[in-house]
Amino acid sequence: MAFDFSKLKEINELDFEQVAIWPKEIKVVVALFCVILVSAICYYGIISSKLPILEATKKQEAELKQTFAAKYRVAVNLRAYEEQLARIEEDFSSMLKSLPTSNETPGLLDDITFVGTDAGLSFKLLNWQQEIPKEFYTELPIQIEVSGKYHEFGQFASNIANLPRIVTLHDFDISTQNGELSLKMQAKTYRAATTE
Repeated sequence: MAFDFSKLKEINELDFEQVAIWPKEIKVVVALFCVILVSAICYYGIISSKLPILEATKKQEAELKQTFAAKYRVAVNLRAYEEQLARIEEDFSSMLKSLPTSNETPGLLDDITFVGTDAGLSFKLLNWQQEIPKEFYTELPIQIEVSGKYHEFGQFASNIANLPRIVTLHDFDISTQNGELSLKMQAKTYRAATTE
């Protein structure tokens, strides 16, 4: 059964009311034309308007897969994260204990004076400065001016670091006055913001 192209010449003479008796070749061509026409109408009328939605959904699917993978990694390691959180909370609690309360801050001045005189320094100035509130803590600066020898300054800094409370030293300025070394600095201690 070969396809006879000569029958296609009769297409202009066909009657649409007698489709049943059309030659097979013409029926195939008309069917192909109808399939192509319906496909084009469906594509441009229905599918093409949905393509941007499909692309956006594919992009959203990829993002959701990444989010799922990240959450899955967290869920798989949840026990380790909980243990780590417990350790962090324990460390944070012990660090908070290292911060002086408002009742302990005067004693801190006594401790600083003691470690300074123990190192052989003589104090010229030891004054609290204005408190600086931060988000989780309050910074308590102390202006210090001492005189002594260079190695005594080092011993003083070491003794400050060994105090049971957190005290940091800042803004060192060493100068010579009357043949004697003078050290000006700022010490800072911290108090938890929730502590009154």
